[in-house]
Amino acid sequence: MKLTVLMVDGCPGAPLLEQRLAGGPGRRTDVEITWNVIADASEAARAGLHGSPTMLVDGVDPFAAPGQPPSLSCRLYDNAPGLLERAPSVTRLRQVLGAAAGPGRGDG
Repeated sequence: MKLTVLMVDGCPGAPLLEQRLAGGPGRRTDVEITWNVIADASEAARAGLHGSPTMLVDGVDPFAAPGQPPSLSCRLYDNAPGLLERAPSVTRLRQVLGAAAGPGRGDG
């Protein structure tokens, strides 16, 4: 599985996402992570940035709302009722990565 993290300089969510991935989901042996800094709006549109950080799982942003346009901005994630954070929660990361790995291939 390939994870691509798209980020914008100055947005504070990327270090938090990196910390949460290092806490378990990103240590899986079937996960390859690359980090890309996006510099302008046209690059954001080409890459599929929906605010920084955007995490693409095999090229798809599993946290984007349907039809959400690309955006060169900082992003907030709705991790629970009333809980907006700058990166997906570890629970949400595990859910997404477990679903992408297929049945029986999650990180346990």
